[in-house]
Amino acid sequence: MRLNEIVFTDAKPVEGYGPGFFRIGGQVIHGPVIAGPGGIQTWAGLQDDAALLALKGQVDVLFVGTGAEIGHLPETLTGPLEEAGMGVEAMASPAACRTYNILLSEGRRIALALIPV
Repeated sequence: MRLNEIVFTDAKPVEGYGPGFFRIGGQVIHGPVIAGPGGIQTWAGLQDDAALLALKGQVDVLFVGTGAEIGHLPETLTGPLEEAGMGVEAMASPAACRTYNILLSEGRRIALALIPV
């Protein structure tokens, strides 16, 4: 079997998660987190749209992990992000992590905002 090396951009892949935490690029973060081209940072959650709007121009799609189950994103969050030119996809956090890693390996312009499971 031939193996191909996956080269991630300067953004870090999600390596694991559990109750209340994520491991991204070797760093353990407790609580909500944003991962993308600018690195890894803590996040205040769905009410913190300013941190997500700061990604304008850097990403084409933002994946929002809503915890253990898929949840609805408020229009007050999605509206400004879409106006800023970002596609926004909500899904359960485990699915968001997997999708992010796959697209990151393809060199896509993406970011991830996660609420812990």
